[in-house]
Amino acid sequence: MSRVMGVDYGLKRIGLAMTDLLRITASPFETIASISLKKNAANILEIAKSNNVSVIVFGLPFNMNGTQGEMAETVNKVIGEIKTLSSDIEVTTVDERLTTAQAERILIEEGDISRERRKGLKDKIAAALILQTYLDVHR
Repeated sequence: MSRVMGVDYGLKRIGLAMTDLLRITASPFETIASISLKKNAANILEIAKSNNVSVIVFGLPFNMNGTQGEMAETVNKVIGEIKTLSSDIEVTTVDERLTTAQAERILIEEGDISRERRKGLKDKIAAALILQTYLDVHR
C-alpha cells in the first residue's frame, strides 16, 4: 500500500508528515527550506515519489471568516505546479486553520523546547495535524 503525505506550506519552511504503510497514523517527517514556488513543488514531489506516496494533502490556510487569503493562493499555485509535473500523484487540501498555533501549543506543553528549535518542529507537527485531519475524514 502507498503512503499519504501531509504538507504545511510556508514561505520560509515547509513541514512534511507521512502516514505509515497502512495509512493509520500521521507522523511528522521533516522540514525543508522554502526556496521558490517551482523548486518547492519539485522538492515536495521528489520526496513524495521516493517515499511511495500516492496522495499529497496540503493544508489550505483559510482566514477565520472562511475566505481564502494570499497564502491560500500561494498554496494553490504550488498545487498547480505539482499537478503540472506529475499526474500520477493525487493532490488534495484540508482546512488548516489554527494548525500551526496548535502545533506550537503542543510543543510548549510537552516539554522545555527552545523557541529556535520549535520553529522547525512546529512545521512538521502542523503537517502531521493536517494529515491526521485528512485520515480522520477518509476513514
